[in-house]
Amino acid sequence: MNVDELVRDALREQAAEQAPAGAGLADRVLAVRRRRRTRRIAALAAATVAVVAVAVAVPVLDSDRGNDVRPADVVPKTEVTAHPDQSPPRDLIAAGNTALAAYYIPKTVKKTSDTAVYQRTYWLLNQKTGTYEKTTKWSWVAVAPGMKTAAVLEQDLPASRIGLLDLTTGKVERWIPVDHGVGGLAFSRDGSKLVATTYGENPDLRVKMEGSDGWDQKQPSSRTGFHVLDVASGKGSWSEVALGSENDPDEPMGGGFLNSRQDFALTGDGTHVWAGHPMGDIGKQFFDLSGAEVSVPAKDKYLEWYVEAGKSPDGRLVAGQFAGEKWKTSSWVVDAVTGKRTEVHGQQLLAWVGNSSLVAWDIAKGGKNEFHQRLVLVTIGSDKIVPLSDFRKGSDGDAGRWEPVFAER
Repeated sequence: MNVDELVRDALREQAAEQAPAGAGLADRVLAVRRRRRTRRIAALAAATVAVVAVAVAVPVLDSDRGNDVRPADVVPKTEVTAHPDQSPPRDLIAAGNTALAAYYIPKTVKKTSDTAVYQRTYWLLNQKTGTYEKTTKWSWVAVAPGMKTAAVLEQDLPASRIGLLDLTTGKVERWIPVDHGVGGLAFSRDGSKLVATTYGENPDLRVKMEGSDGWDQKQPSSRTGFHVLDVASGKGSWSEVALGSENDPDEPMGGGFLNSRQDFALTGDGTHVWAGHPMGDIGKQFFDLSGAEVSVPAKDKYLEWYVEAGKSPDGRLVAGQFAGEKWKTSSWVVDAVTGKRTEVHGQQLLAWVGNSSLVAWDIAKGGKNEFHQRLVLVTIGSDKIVPLSDFRKGSDGDAGRWEPVFAER
């Protein structure tokens, strides 16, 4: 039996297990999802460049449009600003209209003998110098399209106000007060709306694991609902989202189980709010802007809450989970209408660059450590992989591992 078959069998066995949950369940829910995308060893072609132009023929996935392959001369060239010798990056990383707007390094900070907080320290892109600068002011940063504004939360969560930070001056231009404490933020694709996830207590709180020096997410989740706010006016409404009686810490595998942080986001067209529902029947929930739960919209049925790239700008494609069939490390890109899957290089798909390329985490050619990853640019229908950063060090969850925040510029 080869390595691929062993991995597939291990994942099937893991998915089939029905043993009682032990300590660390919430982190394992996330980890199992993540490792489905990162398990196989890499055998990828890589090129070390600083600034390049990419032009390839890109097959268009079938959405009742026939088998169309666009020639290279109609595919726009993508300028790439890369720093494959930097990790964490010091200077701007970008591809086309997508840029690394910020990154953060998390650390678990002990508060009492039994509690700690998962704390993020951010580095924001200085628009004038093109370099990343450290700030300790914010517990959460969401960058708006255009990269002129960021929505920020102060360190003590849940927060009673949301700051609109001018990324050119570094100053908060306006505060939006809220009557339900906020723990997470996300902009709509056009930047006109902001969804703020509300919690009864800090969603990043950690508690001591029984019989261990480690920390676990606190259960049950304290999530209460969401605000949908108009960015220009600051006005909006709050909707309660009940956890359900099945979200019981004594029955953690029940259908209502949520991670302590399970944030909401707006769909690509801004008409619905959605979030992951890890142990639910379909793995996600959708709501209209008034807070009424609705069926999964047809155009969003292939969204996966744990795949950060989401839908392409034109809405035709959806970034999917780990594939690993044609290549050792790869992911699926899914047609939003038909569900047809196409394999693309990359362990984890992080952000779209136009409608045919993506930024991803990936490991080196011949690499044997699935956590020794760097940012790369990959393109549907192409074997070319462009390194954007140097490799992250350590294993998943180790101190010092940086996490990217992308935005359209």
